[in-house]
Amino acid sequence: MKSAWLLSSLLLLLEVNCESLQGSSKPNFVLMMVDDLGIGDLGCYGNTTLRTPNIDQLAQEGAKLTHHIAAASLCTPSRAAFLTGRYPIRSGIAGVGRPGVFILNAASGGLPSQEVTFAKIAKEQGYETALIGKWHLGLNCKSSDDHCHHPSIHGFNYFFGIPLTNMRDCQPGHGTVFQFHKYLPWRTLAIVLLTAALLHYSGFITIRRWTILSLLSLLVMVTGLLAGFIMVIPYFNCVLMRDHRVVEQPFTSENLTQRMTHEAVDFIERNSARPFLLFVSFLQVHTAMFASAAFRGTSHHGIYGDAVHEVDWSVGQIMQTLDRLNLGKNTLVYLTSDQGAHREEISTRGEVHGGWNGIYKAGKSTNWEGGIRVPGILRWPGNIPGGIQVDEPTSNMDLFPTVVQLSGALVPEDREVDGHDLMDLLQGRAERSNHEFLFHYCNAYLNAVRWHPENK
Repeated sequence: MKSAWLLSSLLLLLEVNCESLQGSSKPNFVLMMVDDLGIGDLGCYGNTTLRTPNIDQLAQEGAKLTHHIAAASLCTPSRAAFLTGRYPIRSGIAGVGRPGVFILNAASGGLPSQEVTFAKIAKEQGYETALIGKWHLGLNCKSSDDHCHHPSIHGFNYFFGIPLTNMRDCQPGHGTVFQFHKYLPWRTLAIVLLTAALLHYSGFITIRRWTILSLLSLLVMVTGLLAGFIMVIPYFNCVLMRDHRVVEQPFTSENLTQRMTHEAVDFIERNSARPFLLFVSFLQVHTAMFASAAFRGTSHHGIYGDAVHEVDWSVGQIMQTLDRLNLGKNTLVYLTSDQGAHREEISTRGEVHGGWNGIYKAGKSTNWEGGIRVPGILRWPGNIPGGIQVDEPTSNMDLFPTVVQLSGALVPEDREVDGHDLMDLLQGRAERSNHEFLFHYCNAYLNAVRWHPENK
């Protein structure tokens, strides 16, 4: 009788301990950022001509943010703010007299190592971390291989992707490699030669044969040098890496989303028994456009719509993996865009390669609403009510304190953090956003301020 009582007590204690462990287990994080996706491109935000069933289901099962703001309207500063929870001007990513984004792998500089990202903090809390896709926050400092700004410096244990961005030069038939003739002053040269010929045969001047041969030789040499330089550009910028190793140069983008999705699924499967943070940073739908064969011609909006369809498929594969491994209820999923859709991008074939920002004016690289208002969807069954809509102002900088605190850490107090934890707003404990002001910069220059006054 006594042994039976001891056994039942032990079983009860084990049951309580197991429940306590489950209740205190840290959530996983799957954070997805689509490049240049417009808020109006998704069905859950009102689009009726593109099919995005997987992203729409994500919104149905979680929270949809309708007043979600990117911290910048260009890739590099926006991503720096997302990772650090700080305006990019604080980290020096945005400045005076420099391009708004990194445009060369060979350029020195990047997100400073002293900046703290949510990946770095999650790693300290025992998380396995990975970045799959686009980085665009610098690579090297003083040499071509010091990798002082590599994702691994900022907390990502695993990296598969591109250090820069998807550029026209990386796409056959789209880049300058196939249109270098546009950069040569053909008309000017023709006018000069015709004028010289007319003057010569009119008797006004005398041009010796060796002069003509010298000019033609110089023209051929300049053309050759320019063409040669342009043809090697893809080898400088179009680099696919696995951790610190280059695995493809120049990379082939056509099936890259398929490969990235496989990498994401594989990472989740490998780390299903421990807390993980996965940042999937899509190359699509940034120009130049691409889509794998299975998605080409599937939309009414050309290659851009096809790319949106492929991104939605990828989101579906990742969500199915979480559900298959019974990780859905313990995983916070977030989907957004780094800024609004490009509205002025025209391909070399005359196709419009931009998305739709809904009712909002302008697009990428502007601080009009269309350039900075982005989708924001969060799903965490049992912790975030399904099907809710949050109309309060929020920022992609808010993911930093949200992830940090859910991982069990404290938000750093040795620096100014501009994001605010979203959980009170998402779980109904707060009715108002903590953002009274949101500042909008063009590089280092303040363009506008969004004021959300308290209700009196």
